[in-house]
Amino acid sequence: MADVVLFTAVLALFGLAYWLTAGSDDDNGGGGLMQPVLVPVRARQAR
Repeated sequence: MADVVLFTAVLALFGLAYWLTAGSDDDNGGGGLMQPVLVPVRARQAR
């Protein structure tokens, strides 16, 4: 029974490591958090 738990824990750690590396937002490949987009905002001209 202990070997099944150990195998599941190792498999979960490898899965977590893969998910963290594949979900990187460094390349904006669609995974993970996306970089914020700057939107121009009009300001009133002081008269």
